[in-house]
Amino acid sequence: MFNEQGADMSIAESRMPSASAPECVSFPRRLRLAPRDFHDHNAEQSLPTGTVTLLMADVEGSTRIWESKPDEMATALITMDRALGDLIPAHNGVRPIEQGEGDSFVVAFTNPSDAVSCALAVQQAGLSPIRLRIGVHTGEILLRDEGNYMGPTINRAARLRDLAHGGQTVLSGTTSDLVGNRLPDQAWLIDFGPQVLRDLPRPERVAQLCHHDLHNDFPPLRTGPTRVC
Repeated sequence: MFNEQGADMSIAESRMPSASAPECVSFPRRLRLAPRDFHDHNAEQSLPTGTVTLLMADVEGSTRIWESKPDEMATALITMDRALGDLIPAHNGVRPIEQGEGDSFVVAFTNPSDAVSCALAVQQAGLSPIRLRIGVHTGEILLRDEGNYMGPTINRAARLRDLAHGGQTVLSGTTSDLVGNRLPDQAWLIDFGPQVLRDLPRPERVAQLCHHDLHNDFPPLRTGPTRVC
């Protein structure tokens, strides 16, 4: 069930720069765990195709945290990878190994309700000092190769994630309609109505995933012109 809530427009930077672009500020890549700690499950599964629900996440303000709390940041990212290693297979997700560098990650699900449950579990994991911005979107997906997605669905999922603040999970209208009455226990949605996504011609109806265990009050969504390096 949706609760109506307006969302004012605000301009905010939404994606951290890529180390591959010379004009952008670089940041340390996310620490990787040994294969047995994380990738064994992925090795047993191929990426889902057809209609897929994507969970896309990144760390809010990662460069600032690396500069001010490097040891805490390194520890938090290791903790995050270990948590993801448990939570992703527990919710029937598959992580594209070659997508999601530095402070970001992507997870693919056949079932949208699994994706939403996983997003909630990740936000409940307690990863201080990092806070994750998560977007969840469902659509037809294109495979670039065995380990990567491409196309409009992953682009829309990324732009959706860019609307969120740290600790906030937002769903597309498509995903919201599909999960319907199958939300996790004690979870609900706040409907923000149609929102403009950067560089995309079609607005997207956006809803926030809420739960009694989470902080649910955030500033207006991060809409407006932003730059991705």
